Amino acid sequence: MKNSIFLPCILFALMTTALLSAQAQRAAMPVPAPAMQTDAPPASAPAAPAAPLNPLKIAQLHWYLANLSIKFPIGNQPMGLCFDGANIWSANLNGNTVSKLRAADGAPLGTFKVGNQPFGVTFDGANIWVSNSADGTVTKIRGSDGANLGTFTVGGGPGDGWMAFDGENIWIPSSIGTVTKMRTSDGKVLGSFPVGYGAIAAAFDGSSIWVTNYGTTTVSKLRASDGTLLGTFTVPGSPLGIAFDGTNMWIANRGGGAVTELRVSDGSVVGNFPAADGPYGVVFDGSQIWVSGDLYTRVFRAKDGAPLAVYSLQTTGVAFDGANVWIAETNANSVHKF
Repeated sequence: MKNSIFLPCILFALMTTALLSAQAQRAAMPVPAPAMQTDAPPASAPAAPAAPLNPLKIAQLHWYLANLSIKFPIGNQPMGLCFDGANIWSANLNGNTVSKLRAADGAPLGTFKVGNQPFGVTFDGANIWVSNSADGTVTKIRGSDGANLGTFTVGGGPGDGWMAFDGENIWIPSSIGTVTKMRTSDGKVLGSFPVGYGAIAAAFDGSSIWVTNYGTTTVSKLRASDGTLLGTFTVPGSPLGIAFDGTNMWIANRGGGAVTELRVSDGSVVGNFPAADGPYGVVFDGSQIWVSGDLYTRVFRAKDGAPLAVYSLQTTGVAFDGANVWIAETNANSVHKF
């Protein structure tokens, strides 16, 4: 009887030992990854390219190009526009004033007297510079409160264009075919350099100043340090607005019915994109090029010039505030915020 009971006990112990040993072996083995869900892409599928979207626009639900703009009244015939980090400034050609609007909501913050027929406005980091096209002068206005800090005579002739700031100096195109370099600290003229007849707008690429010559169908490139002419480049006709996209210059050819993209390294033409209605001003918003014009406002994709949108809106000056594009509707005495 004892032997019959003892034998099953031995067998049970042996079975238990074997079972525990097998469990230990399984615990030591690596656990396989769970099966991939059927809606996930296969491991070999290439990653989708990142969408070229501006995060600031996404946050404000402005990443799509719908015709959604807000219109704000402003001074008499607004022309040039600029952004000072918080506000939009407008040069009011027939009002002899500049207007200041809060960019967040378009609230008017002031209108300030300047010279005769102001055309362009440029921000230098603290102050607003205004080109007075009928006076041959520029006016310096304190950005914080609009106080007049001085009016300075332009060295080469009437300062009647859209200006550029190079980090230290203001460059002022003149219709007689020069561009003047003026020190922002005190308004001292540091030089006047020949470009093309009808010089009207300027842009800075980090080392060079580019000037559109409305009367000679060319664009001039000068070294910012000393004004040396580095090149003159032909464009389709009557170049006016100009903007830098970080790699290339974009030019609105008012008489040529096209927007031209020039490579800044050598001035070669990257592309000419049709805009047959008198393109005027141009601005880069981080991914797109906005072009004002006589009949339409157009939007192009910066990477390849593809047309993205056309708005039936006569406009002139353009500015980007980091999230929205502002465009002057001159004849309606207003600005649009896109």
